Amino acid sequence: MGKFVIKPAKRGVMFNLKANNNEIIATSETYTTDAACKNGIQSLRTNAPVAALEDQTVDNFEQKKHPKFEVYRDKAGEFRFRLKARNGEIIAASEGYKQKASCLNGIESVRKNAPEAEIVEEKE
Repeated sequence: MGKFVIKPAKRGVMFNLKANNNEIIATSETYTTDAACKNGIQSLRTNAPVAALEDQTVDNFEQKKHPKFEVYRDKAGEFRFRLKARNGEIIAASEGYKQKASCLNGIESVRKNAPEAEIVEEKE
């Protein structure tokens, strides 16, 4: 089972969702309060299992309704994903992957790990 690690950021707090092997699967935005950060975690837990997959790396991709995982290429040509909530806000985003299959595996790892992941708070 994975874990959410809440940690201090420059202007507040953020979380990383980590897999069993301690690799970071997804990272949140910076929140101003712990409570807002924990709401973000709950949103990820709720939305990840039911989110559609929108593959923006293919021509004429089909736009999906929120919540959804968006797969896209970054400026460096790597594959990334972001999870958007029902309101269209980004809940979490991934690192860059060289292979699309690895990016898709990352999404599946979020779906698998997020619902039951424990919350751990890191202090400065």
